[in-house]
Amino acid sequence: MSMTRIGWADLPDEMQAAVEDKIGPVLGHTSADGGVNSAIAATLHTAAGRVFVKGIPLDHPQIGAQRRERDINPSVRTLAPRLLWDLETAGWSLLCFEHAPGRHADYTPGSADLPRVAAILNDLAAIPCPQLSTMKSVEQRWSAYVRPAQRHHLHGTHLLHTDFAPDNILISADRTLLLDWAWPTIGPAWADPAVLLVRLIDAGHPAAAADAWGRHQFPSWNDAPSGAVTAFTGALAQMWTEIAETDPRPWKQNMASAARRLADRRAS
Repeated sequence: MSMTRIGWADLPDEMQAAVEDKIGPVLGHTSADGGVNSAIAATLHTAAGRVFVKGIPLDHPQIGAQRRERDINPSVRTLAPRLLWDLETAGWSLLCFEHAPGRHADYTPGSADLPRVAAILNDLAAIPCPQLSTMKSVEQRWSAYVRPAQRHHLHGTHLLHTDFAPDNILISADRTLLLDWAWPTIGPAWADPAVLLVRLIDAGHPAAAADAWGRHQFPSWNDAPSGAVTAFTGALAQMWTEIAETDPRPWKQNMASAARRLADRRAS
């Protein structure tokens, strides 16, 4: 669910004051370009340096996702910007992260970013999965898109990110960071590579080439049971097709097409 983006100055005065109680006067602010799931996403400039804040109204349907991102951060601090503090006041929820410089990942064929993207997914696969009551499983999130007899294929115990939009991977000279942890999920390790491969196909990779790259980069994808992969890639295709039918913006149509191509590749 996309949100209308506002600026720092549009936040309630009470929230601005609460933030400045923590970081000192805000001397400047720059709104983020990417992302659609936060009503505010901005870098704040202070005498002590910069921080990044993101937030939504407390009565927004996605408040649960905001709180999941807060709760998961201690478990993923080696892969994500560190959460400094959070506030819920004046009708708003705000998360404040360390400022992390960098650019968004390039997924196009031949991109030098691709090995770094693969590395951070493999690093994530090695992190113990925390027990958070607010986290759903792959079975829960995608059960509507698979037959009951297939649901056991979606069981797993790994921590997953599940949203590899290029905006969610930050590349700098010495770090690769995984942003926007609104949908941490429990499931099989190969599910995250599947989600990523849809993005690569959308960025111009042929489905066969993306699948081959995934097999080379991710042991979990290479070793995944074929029936499980067929079920999940089919579920991704159905999900994106449903999303595109509800909101036919070109990028969603393109994602639906990419997901169908991956599903067709793995079903053949």
